[in-house]
Formats: sequence, C-alpha cells, structure tokens
Amino acid sequence: MKRIYAIWPAVLAFLLLLVPELVMAAGGKAEMLIVVADNRVVDWSVSKWWVNLYNTDPFMFGLWCTVFTAFLGVSLGFITDRIMSHTGLDLTSRKIVEH
Repeated sequence: MKRIYAIWPAVLAFLLLLVPELVMAAGGKAEMLIVVADNRVVDWSVSKWWVNLYNTDPFMFGLWCTVFTAFLGVSLGFITDRIMSHTGLDLTSRKIVEH
C-alpha cells in the first residue's frame, strides 16, 4: 500500500501532462504565431540572403546555422592553437604524466 502512495504523485503528474488545457494558467488556446525578420532595412546582400532564408525556409536556415557554427568553432580552434604556439606552448604533443 505504501508503494501505491509513493507512485501516486508521479501518475498524477503524468496524467496532467496528457491534458495540457487543465494546467494552463489562464486564457484560451494560443493562436498561430508567425515570427518574421524585417528585411526592409537590410542593405548588405549576404545579410539580406540570411534574413530571407530565415523567413522562407527554416530547415535550410538551421542547416546553415549548424555549418557556420562548426566552421567558426574549427576556425577559433586553429587560431587559438597558432596563438599558443607563438607564445611557446606546444599543444601538438604532450607527455602523459598522470599516475
């Protein structure tokens, strides 16, 4: 019987997740929200392409964000490695001295 009382809050929380209208704070259903970037003030062609991509094709925008993020991460890694090698820290090889 104690086990049933211990599981009861989890079951109740799961049931409340299945019925989201009951746990809403106030108001009715939300209407469809469309988020659009304003491209009227953008002059540079690359920025205009980026804004239009955001407005028209969310999948390709996300894909390009992933590609650019990976490129920037690799670039920052190489730049940091060059700076470290100029300061005298050699990060390409190291002796493992852990015990």
